[in-house]
Amino acid sequence: MQSVTIKGTVRTELGSKFAKAIRAAGDVPCVIYGGKEPIHFSAPILAFRELVYTSEALVAHIELDGKTIQAVIQDMQFDPLTDKLTHMDLIEVVEGKPVTIEVPVVMTGNARGVRNGGKLKSVLRSLKIKGHINDLPSVIEHDITDLRIGQSIRVSDMKDGKPFEVLNAEAAVVVTIKMSRKAVSEEEEAEEAAEGAEATAEAAVEGAEANQAAAE
Repeated sequence: MQSVTIKGTVRTELGSKFAKAIRAAGDVPCVIYGGKEPIHFSAPILAFRELVYTSEALVAHIELDGKTIQAVIQDMQFDPLTDKLTHMDLIEVVEGKPVTIEVPVVMTGNARGVRNGGKLKSVLRSLKIKGHINDLPSVIEHDITDLRIGQSIRVSDMKDGKPFEVLNAEAAVVVTIKMSRKAVSEEEEAEEAAEGAEATAEAAVEGAEANQAAAE
């Protein structure tokens, strides 16, 4: 799993009043859980850009007073009007102890159903996984080249052979290919063509039988 480094400052003054002042100064109040006790710190909002606004799950190396703490995101809060990051909770990565994170799902390949006019619909864009940090990927990829119209990829299809545990329900749909108007039209045209070919074949047989009868 890839990582980013964030340089922060330990917070000793806690509470909403001080958190508000931290945000006004352009920083984000944060808490790291999972160790012996919670660690409160703040860092410039721009320092979180690579960690938050990314299509991958990343590990954060938090530098505080000459010490580096490895952690992963547990929860984030954003301003409902400006969409700016206002608070972050992280979980410290402890050696030998599994962690739980959300990892984006990436589908690879050009699905057969899409090539035939179907529409790909993403239902789950990330999966919750649990494992040791060195076994966790930044993204989970799955090939959908052979996926047809009406078929789906479920969580159970993405669990085999992975060195980590997927916590989502096995029956949950990740992606599916829906029938589109274009696909319906093409299917109807194919059926009409097949019916036309069948009618032509029947007419040819009837004509041959009629010619044979006339010859007799």
